[in-house]
Amino acid sequence: MFKKNTLIRTIYLYTFSLVGLVLVVIGGVRFVDMGLKAWVFTKADEEQRMWSKQPPMPAITEKRIETAVKEGKIENLTEDEKIAMQEWLVMYANWKKNQEQFDPVVSQRQREAATALSFILVGLPLYLYHWRVIKREKSEEANGGEEVRG
Repeated sequence: MFKKNTLIRTIYLYTFSLVGLVLVVIGGVRFVDMGLKAWVFTKADEEQRMWSKQPPMPAITEKRIETAVKEGKIENLTEDEKIAMQEWLVMYANWKKNQEQFDPVVSQRQREAATALSFILVGLPLYLYHWRVIKREKSEEANGGEEVRG
């Protein structure tokens, strides 16, 4: 019975040491990836910037707008469509103002940094604790069962 519990405990300790180490490695790799994108491969996130600068679509159909623009007559729009167009122009102006103050790449990098740091903050203590227990038990076995601290 004692051997079975020892085997299960050993498997548990090595498994969670490995899980902790994997979390630390994943977090570290994500930080390196983010750093490379920020300082070496600076164009890696340009597509994300381009798509984030796309203006919102107007509330009325594009076909109606095209027709009104081609004919040069905004009078062709219904009263509801004129109101929707004015609301859209206000929303577009607000969006444009907010867009100038917002960098989606920086926001994405901060999200990635938070994720990577959380991997490291969870994985490092998990790994260190379980690996320390393994080392202590191995040291006790080597010294004939005497408890050794350190």
